[in-house]
Amino acid sequence: MWWSNNEQRRNQKEHIKNIIKRTKLTEKASQGIPLNTNSPPSLCHSTLTADTYSDGFARTRGGSMDSQYSMDYPFNPCAPQDLFNAAAAAAVMPMHAPFPQYPQFSPYEVDIKTETQMFVNDVPTRRDSTISTFSTFQAPPSGMCPQENWIQQESYFEHTQESFTEEPLDFNFFDFPHGPISPAHKSLIQVDECDQHLLNHFIDNVVPLIFPVLEVNQHGSARADAILPALESNKTYLHCCLSISALHLKSTQGVQGEQIDNDIMRHKFATINELCEALNRDTDHDKILEATLGLIFFQCSVGRPDDCLPDIPWHSHFQAATSLINKLELPLNLVNNSQTHPPFDMTVAAWIDILGSTMMGRAPIYADTYREKNIANSAAGLGELMGCEDRIMFLISEIACLEALKAEGMDQVQLCQHIKLLGDHITMTENGAGPVGNAYSATGAIRPKQLRQNMTAVFRLAARIYLCTLVPGFDPQKPNITNLIDSFAEEMNYIPAGPEGFDRSLVWPLLIAGSVALPTSSLRALIAERIAQMGDVANFGSMGRVRELLKETWLAYDESQLRGELQHVHWRDVMQQRGWDFLLM
Repeated sequence: MWWSNNEQRRNQKEHIKNIIKRTKLTEKASQGIPLNTNSPPSLCHSTLTADTYSDGFARTRGGSMDSQYSMDYPFNPCAPQDLFNAAAAAAVMPMHAPFPQYPQFSPYEVDIKTETQMFVNDVPTRRDSTISTFSTFQAPPSGMCPQENWIQQESYFEHTQESFTEEPLDFNFFDFPHGPISPAHKSLIQVDECDQHLLNHFIDNVVPLIFPVLEVNQHGSARADAILPALESNKTYLHCCLSISALHLKSTQGVQGEQIDNDIMRHKFATINELCEALNRDTDHDKILEATLGLIFFQCSVGRPDDCLPDIPWHSHFQAATSLINKLELPLNLVNNSQTHPPFDMTVAAWIDILGSTMMGRAPIYADTYREKNIANSAAGLGELMGCEDRIMFLISEIACLEALKAEGMDQVQLCQHIKLLGDHITMTENGAGPVGNAYSATGAIRPKQLRQNMTAVFRLAARIYLCTLVPGFDPQKPNITNLIDSFAEEMNYIPAGPEGFDRSLVWPLLIAGSVALPTSSLRALIAERIAQMGDVANFGSMGRVRELLKETWLAYDESQLRGELQHVHWRDVMQQRGWDFLLM
C-alpha cells in the first residue's frame, strides 16, 4: 500500500534504511567490532541478501489493475537510479566486472577531429587539424547524496542480481550493420570546427532520446553498436545527425536566428546531396540506407509541430529506402534468419513501415514479409527495439491492410468477417502473454521484460481500438468502445511517466486511443496529466506533434457535439485539413 503515495514511499525507504543500519550495527556489536556511527558499515557484513530483499518487496508490491499510483520518479532525489552514473558505479563495481556493456565501463571514447582551413582571396593557404577526446558517458548528477552511498551500493548489487534473475539479457540480439566492435575501440569522428558543438550536443542530448527501449534492454547498445560506428564511417549519416542536432538545439534551448537555421539546412542539404551522389554511383547501399532511415527516424525525436523550414516528407525518404532494402535483400534475410539475429536496419524499417502505413491509410510495403514471420513465429526484434512484441505489430500490419481494402470499396459483409477474424487473433495473443505489473524492481530500477509486457499490452488495446474504427458506422460513444478506452487508461498506469519515462515510445497508441476518447473520458485527463509530468520533453518530437493533433481532433469532435451532429472526427482528416504530414511513432 505504501507504494501508492510519494510521502509514504519516502517514509518507507527511510524505515528500510534504518532497519538495515540497525542490523549492521547490531552485527558489529555482536562481533566485537568497534562502532563508529560516522562511518558506513562494511558491505561484506550485510545480513540481507538480494534474494530475501527483493522477495519481500515482491510480496508487498504486487500490481493491481485498480492501482492509481504514479509511475514517475520512484523515490527521493537520492534514488538508486543514481547508481547508474559512471562515478557512483566505479566505486562499487568489482574490478573484474563480467558485463563490460554496462555504462560504468564505457565501450567508447570518441576522438573528434576538428579541421580548419585559411583562405586568401578564395585560395586555400593553410589547413590545420586537432583531435580532442570526448567521453560518451554523462557526468554524475549534482543531486548525489554521499551520506547514502553504503545503502546505494547494496541496492546496486541487489539490482544486478535481480535484473539477471528476471531474464537473461542478450547483448548481441541484433545483427548491426557495422559488426562487432571491440570495447577498447576509440571512434574518430571528423567534423569541421564550426560543427563540433553540434556533434557534442548530438552525442550528449539526442542519442539518449532515439532508442529508449533498446537502451533498457541492451544498455549502451544503440550508442556503441549503431550510432557511433555510423558517425565514424558514414559521412552522409554524420551530416544527417548534425542537422538533427541543430534542430534539437533550436527546439529545446530556444536557439533562434539565421545561424541555427543555416546549420539545419546546410547539413540537411549535404545529406541529400551525398545520398543522391551515392545513388547515382549505385554503391554503398548499406550506408545510404543507414542515413536514409536516420533522416526518417531521428526526426521523430526532435523538432516542434510548427517547424516551418522546408523538408522532404518522410514517406518520400522511405520510398527511396525500400529500393535500398530490396537491393540488400533484407526482407529475405529477415525471413531466412528465423533462428539468428534479425538485421537491425530491417527491424527499424519494419517499425517505420507498419506504423507509417497507418499514417497514410495504406498497406505496409512489406506486409507479406511480416505475415511470413507471424506464421513462422520467429523474431523480428520489434519488442527489443521499440517495446511492442512482434505478434501485435504484425497484426497492426494486417489491420492496416484491411483499412486499405476498405478504402478501395470492400464489401461490408466481407469487411465485418475480416474484422471479426482479426479480433479473434488479437484475443489469441493474450493467451500466454505476461501480466501487466510494476515496471520497477524492488530497488527502483526498470525491469526490461516487465516493461515490454506493459507496453505490448498498451499496443494490443490500441490495435483493437484501431480495428474497431473500421466497423461500418463506428461510434465512439458505444459501451464497447468506452470500455476499451477505460482499459487503455488503466494499463497506462503501468508505464513509467515523466521526462525519463516511456510515453514518447507510445505515441502511436496514445494517438489511436486518444483520438476516440470522449470529453468525459478519463483518458483525456490522463493524457493531459502525463504530458504535464513530462515538462518540456512533451513539446518536441512526435510527442509534441501528437499532442497538437489530439487537441485539434478533440476540438473538432467537441464542436460537432455542440452542433448536435455527434460526428466521429478521424485524426487523419484533421492532419490533412491542417496540412500536417507527420510520422507519429
